[in-house]
Amino acid sequence: MAIFAFAIVSPGADLAMVMRQSLVSGRRAAIITSFGIGSALMVHVTYTILGLGLVISQSITLFNIVKWCGVAYLVYIGVKSLRAGKTDMTVSTGGETPERRQSTVKAFGLGFAANALNPKAVFFFLSIFSTVVDAHTPMAVKFGYGLVMASCLILWFVGVSLFMTTPRMRAGFSRASQWINRASGLVFIGLGLKLATEKAI
Repeated sequence: MAIFAFAIVSPGADLAMVMRQSLVSGRRAAIITSFGIGSALMVHVTYTILGLGLVISQSITLFNIVKWCGVAYLVYIGVKSLRAGKTDMTVSTGGETPERRQSTVKAFGLGFAANALNPKAVFFFLSIFSTVVDAHTPMAVKFGYGLVMASCLILWFVGVSLFMTTPRMRAGFSRASQWINRASGLVFIGLGLKLATEKAI
């Protein structure tokens, strides 16, 4: 679990997505995105427990399908961010940008896709689960471990969302919103290119 704790706080597409959501779309959207990420993690956990994770990890074709979908998604988000203009980060009482209320479905989908379209998560969960469960571990216990992991992930990103949407933080970033969009765009494109170089183990 210590490895998992280190992994969730490490920089990556999930963290970049939550930070951008916090600064551009506000607290509500960022928190919903956090739940999307946690839900995608449960999908990884489920197919890993059912044995599909091992199938994907050993199939170069399946790995590449997921990988290139992930690359396309990250590059798409990156290009979209680069093309975005200056964002008004006016802060309301709830840490929201009142003039831009992102739909629940869109906010959830952004987080879900960012995590779900990451084939390296397959290997991660296979390695993590192999240290805490075995063939004789009850299914309920396995899902219990997965639920704990997903809950920890959601709590971490909700914490990031709350911190990034405090009035002081948003006020500090308000004048640099266009540069934030550009920087986050480059980050997403960079993550996409990095994912493109990943190979199945």
